[in-house]
Amino acid sequence: MKPDTPSYLNFNNEAYAWKPDIDYRRHPELYRVGKGEQGVLSCEPYKSEIGPHWRFKDEAIAQESSKKIYRQFLDYLAKGEFVGADIASKYLQMGFTRARRYANYKGGRKYDAAHDYALMPRGTGQEEKAKAAAVFYAVWKKAEQNETYSAIKSDWKKMRG
Repeated sequence: MKPDTPSYLNFNNEAYAWKPDIDYRRHPELYRVGKGEQGVLSCEPYKSEIGPHWRFKDEAIAQESSKKIYRQFLDYLAKGEFVGADIASKYLQMGFTRARRYANYKGGRKYDAAHDYALMPRGTGQEEKAKAAAVFYAVWKKAEQNETYSAIKSDWKKMRG
């Protein structure tokens, strides 16, 4: 596979650590932090609780969305649900990365499937998405800097991965 080819082309479901059939609220011990946004679209029931609030169409919608998700992040921490807090943080990160993708590439498409997954030209996206990305970035960094969350995340990674 070429180095700039999308990773989803050779995705291995069996090896993926996050499984959609596990209730991570009942079995948090099975959760792994992973890298970046890994697990965000698989970990139930958190995916179903947070996902409906995840929107980045424009700056105003991103502000509302990120505020709701950050509130969920704090609520999960208050309830001692690290997995929920981590997934909420990942949704904030994903708000930033997806909005940036749409800001950089027309239609949010980074690769051209019709041309052997060549990179699409940058700078063809929507400026409004850059503003939405900035909103999500600020809230994501705020979540990541939460002292309680950072301490639990560090310990969790040492103990469970």
